[in-house]
Parts: sequence; structure tokens; C-alpha cells
Amino acid sequence: MNVEEIREYCIRKAGVSEEFPFGDDTLVFKVLGKIFALISLDGPVRINLKCDPEKALELRAHFDEVQPGYHMNKKHWNSVYYETVSDKDLKEWIDDSYEIVLSGLPKKTRDSL
Repeated sequence: MNVEEIREYCIRKAGVSEEFPFGDDTLVFKVLGKIFALISLDGPVRINLKCDPEKALELRAHFDEVQPGYHMNKKHWNSVYYETVSDKDLKEWIDDSYEIVLSGLPKKTRDSL
């Protein structure tokens, strides 16, 4: 997947908005106002995704392209250098990140979707 394909995949999800709160070089996706993905548009080709801490460690051990989250909480975020990752894996990890963030929102907020 390239940046545009990732963008299209993310914004199709319910309650998602895209923003540039950290400058023009980082595209941020939020679900109901909470960040679930950040894509670097300048520099390394990577996306930061929220992840269950145990699964994060497993992914890092199994995939060279998955590293602790750059400028993020290393326990809960991964940086994925996505050029060589399968579309299937990347979509699964984006979905996981979206669901983790969504599940952490108050029930009333989630129900607004």
C-alpha cells in the first residue's frame, strides 16, 4: 500500500477524520477525536499504529519492519515501515489500532457512531 491507499482505507472507517496537527509532514487519523494512526509524509515511509502491548512485542519479534513507536509510547505504539509489509497485514494492524482506540472511548461516544 502507498500513502494514498492507506489514507483512503483509514477515512472509510466510521467516525474518522484526518488532520495535520503536528505540521505538514505528518498526516494524522482520528476516530471521534482520538488518534489511531499517524503517517510520515516526509522522511522514512512509516505509519504509527496503536497496538496491544503483548501483540506489539510479538510483531516486533516477527517483522523487521515493525519497530517501537517513533516519538510515541513504546509500549502501546508501533512504527511500521510499510513498503515491504503485505497489504493484508497492514490493514489488519490499522483495523486493530482503530478498534483499540474506539474501545477506549466512553460508551456514549462509541454509540454515536
